[in-house]
Amino acid sequence: MASKKSQGTKSQSATIKKVLQRIKKYWFFLGLSVVMAAVTVASTLYVPILIGNAIDCIVGAGDVDFKAVTAILMKVAAVIAVTALSQWIMNICNNKITYHVTRDIRDEAIEKIEILPLKYIDGHSYGEIVSRVIADVDQFADGLLMGFTQFFSGVLTIFGTLLFMILIDVKITLVVVIITPVSLFVASFIAKHTYAMFKQQSEARGDQTAFIDEMIGGQKVVQAYGYEDEAMKKFDEINGRLQKYSLKAIFYSSITNPATRFINSLVYAGVALTGAIAVVMTGGVGFTVGNLSSFLSYANQYTKPFNEISGVVTELQNSIACAARIFELIEEKPEIPDAHNSVELKEVDGTVDLNNVSFSYAKDKKLIEDFNLHVKKGQRIAIVGPTGCGKTTIINLLMRFYDVDKGSIDVSGIDIREMTRHSLRAGYGMVLQDTWLKTGTIRENIVMGKPDATDEEVIAAAKAVHAHSFIKRLPKGYDTFITEDGGSLSQGQKQLLCITRVMLCHPPMLILDEATSSIDTRTEIKIQNAFAKLMEGRTSFIVAHRLSTIQTADVILVMKDGHIIEQGKHEELLARKGFYANLYESQFAL
Repeated sequence: MASKKSQGTKSQSATIKKVLQRIKKYWFFLGLSVVMAAVTVASTLYVPILIGNAIDCIVGAGDVDFKAVTAILMKVAAVIAVTALSQWIMNICNNKITYHVTRDIRDEAIEKIEILPLKYIDGHSYGEIVSRVIADVDQFADGLLMGFTQFFSGVLTIFGTLLFMILIDVKITLVVVIITPVSLFVASFIAKHTYAMFKQQSEARGDQTAFIDEMIGGQKVVQAYGYEDEAMKKFDEINGRLQKYSLKAIFYSSITNPATRFINSLVYAGVALTGAIAVVMTGGVGFTVGNLSSFLSYANQYTKPFNEISGVVTELQNSIACAARIFELIEEKPEIPDAHNSVELKEVDGTVDLNNVSFSYAKDKKLIEDFNLHVKKGQRIAIVGPTGCGKTTIINLLMRFYDVDKGSIDVSGIDIREMTRHSLRAGYGMVLQDTWLKTGTIRENIVMGKPDATDEEVIAAAKAVHAHSFIKRLPKGYDTFITEDGGSLSQGQKQLLCITRVMLCHPPMLILDEATSSIDTRTEIKIQNAFAKLMEGRTSFIVAHRLSTIQTADVILVMKDGHIIEQGKHEELLARKGFYANLYESQFAL
């Protein structure tokens, strides 16, 4: 138990250091904020002295010095104006620091997501990652802003009021100092317990965001399979955990303020009692009524920051817990960077060689072993086989979304690990079964791989894949705005746009992973003809379940359990009456 606490403390300290490192670059605003906080506190604490002097000017019976009181009140007005101005400047600085830091952290997070290996993205739900970047950073910003706004000014107020109280009377100040450690102990005890609760709350919130994202994205499937009740049970379980952790976190944080207020009331009572005795004992000469008024005001101002700081500390615990989660993402190991001597793949001759390649997603579960494949320029390679045999994995390895565990993959005679990823991927045009469109116009989605394409080129590419006709029927044609899910477009239309995107780029090599799976048979035949023209002279890899689409391939690779078990042309494989022949007959048997 002790080791867990020490680990939590170390983790918390490490997170605070990381936050301070990011704040450090805004040292000017931080310094100005501290200066303005000092001016605000000093001017605020000067007011009770002026008020005390004014009280001393009117305390005597029939002896009111109106001229002195008027002068003092004018000073009070001037000091209040200075306080308001300095506080305004301080708040501007605090806001700049907070939202610049949170912007920087979000930039870091997005930059890291861009270079994270697909293994990380595949191993985490999208909603959980989104929760870290959006919700956790928002919570962190709230805590950081509160910390700057109240923490520094609170600490300065505590030390400032102590100084002013010492200048008025040392003995009464001792009463305040003696009771203070009790308040600090209570706040510290509660803060230690709230961090763990807020961290669990943040994690449960991430799980909830991920589940909601998953359910909304798959709502059609949920309703089609009557999964609503199961979904609600799972959501209730996650929501229950969030409720439990939230209640515990709020409970600990809510008792902070009442506890410190009780102790602060003891401070105020102690000052009032000892101060009143001092006035009576000195006859109002050594310690005046005005002094007592100032002292009581300082006692209030001294204890007030403890309430604020205790609330800030609680909020900071939540903020630090959220920061820890976002830093976990930022500090994830990135994709292995390109070697410093990596070459740019400029002239692609279309030859691809896989030499003794072995790969598995999980070390204890073998997938591809000693895989060999030698592709000549312009060949059309079809990859078929049962689900889970490694077809899409081959594509992931060719594009270097994953690195091989053993062996090598050469493109144009160069190991792909010795070339830049960008130049390698630029050599491929890829159409996947899962369509992906970004929020924007139809044209913006098509020209993603070739931003400088002319309208004529875009239209020609769309006509080649028979997408032009349905695009022209849209409200604004190529300028029609769509969202990432394609809006009212059908799955087939979305896939046509993805194919148009590749057709526009004219890449030297092609990867088609079930590229026409969502398209009707008539349109598919036309697209196959368009692909046939596009593939002329280009090396192409075609992953397909529908064997009718790959009958004209130069080489068909039949995969099973990560190995090539058959290889040849369509007619040759049928004549062997092996695994491929069984697959073919199962699809076309009457």
